[in-house]
Amino acid sequence: MNTNHPSATATRISRRDSLQRGVCGAAGVLAAHQLGSQFVSAKPANTTPRFGAKSASAKSVIQVFLWGGMSHNDTWDPKPEMGREYMGEFGDVLSTNVVGMQIGGLFPELAKQADKYSLIRSMTHGINGHETAAYLMQTGHSAGERLAYPSIGAVFSLFKGQDYTGMIPPYVVLTKPQGRFSEEGFLGPKYKPFATGGDPAAARFEVEGIVARGITDQRQSARRDFLDKINTMGRLMDGHPQLAAAEEAKAQAYELILGQGKEVFDLSKEKPALRDRYGRHTFGQDCLVARRLVESGVPYVVINYPGGWDTHKNHFATMRRQCPELDQGLAMLLQDLHDRGLLDSTVVWCCGEFGRGPKVDWQPPWNGGRNHYGKVFSALLAGGGFSGGHVVGSSDDKAEEVADRPVYPADLLGSIYQLAGIDANAELPHPLGLEAHVLPTESEDAPSAGRLTEIM
Repeated sequence: MNTNHPSATATRISRRDSLQRGVCGAAGVLAAHQLGSQFVSAKPANTTPRFGAKSASAKSVIQVFLWGGMSHNDTWDPKPEMGREYMGEFGDVLSTNVVGMQIGGLFPELAKQADKYSLIRSMTHGINGHETAAYLMQTGHSAGERLAYPSIGAVFSLFKGQDYTGMIPPYVVLTKPQGRFSEEGFLGPKYKPFATGGDPAAARFEVEGIVARGITDQRQSARRDFLDKINTMGRLMDGHPQLAAAEEAKAQAYELILGQGKEVFDLSKEKPALRDRYGRHTFGQDCLVARRLVESGVPYVVINYPGGWDTHKNHFATMRRQCPELDQGLAMLLQDLHDRGLLDSTVVWCCGEFGRGPKVDWQPPWNGGRNHYGKVFSALLAGGGFSGGHVVGSSDDKAEEVADRPVYPADLLGSIYQLAGIDANAELPHPLGLEAHVLPTESEDAPSAGRLTEIM
């Protein structure tokens, strides 16, 4: 470019001008997104609780997603009498603090907390593909339909986000989304989860977009002060409604970065002894962050377990490594929520998209692995109106088939929605005006055996 040209000289701007325009532009973008979102999203219709719900007892949900699919008969539905062919290297079971309720031997801490949770041992959908099973478990709708439905977290963001006033987005994922499907579905990017990134077990939890790597809070504050000083446009146009909206958006962004938002993710505020009890590993600290998020009012939090359960190979070694961390973090989460009076208003549910093959595959190349299994698997449910100390349904003596009381994904999700006061029949706003509901309606003839009234 010829910078000696008169027009080029006339349009040249200083670094100060560039910074000034940049901050106003950035704030304007934030304001535009904030104001524009009011017009692109229709208010959900018919939010009155149905199916006999008394009142909404669940204010928040913590979902522990065991992506890849955790073995059910090595964990919450053990069959020790079946021997090595089915139990492989694990034959021990533990009695819990609930009479008659036993779980796998790798979960001593959860065994002490069984009065706080219930187990479903008859989850079923029959799908053995990761993507299609994960989509069904997260949405309640079968894959391959005309519409791409939103996940339960996005639905919570839509319905609960209307009354939520916190700085942190209403749907948070710790720490990475799995990418198995589009979590927001046809609701659009406004309802996409905020994935934190980073590692809460690190010396500094570097939350994406909130805690900048290599930049101290003091330096970030200094940058804000400098930009405010050079914002002559803001002073000249004081009172202009659009600029006021931009300034408000900028203030909210800084509050998220330097104020309330950052504080929630700052685990140095917790006592070291409590952090130790959660476990100084990523999953344990994920659980602690999840507690802090629901304590601040965030409606829906997902912990995507930071290690897969897709154990075709190295199954028993992986279980020995990961189950103790899952046991420690999840048990402490239940205890901590209970001690703080939060468990009654917080649903905690934990499972994968399916289970693992009950019969161990000893043939090469698996050499003692377990394969995908959607016929029957287990889930853990606690809090938010779900009673503890119960077992719902059962598998057969080999954990290969549902023996009693099948529970389908729509039954599980519908029960959570009911406790949260969300009508499972409510219409969802589709950008093209197509008819869509939170869960399949009776006319869609989706598999269902009814809500989990046994524990509600």
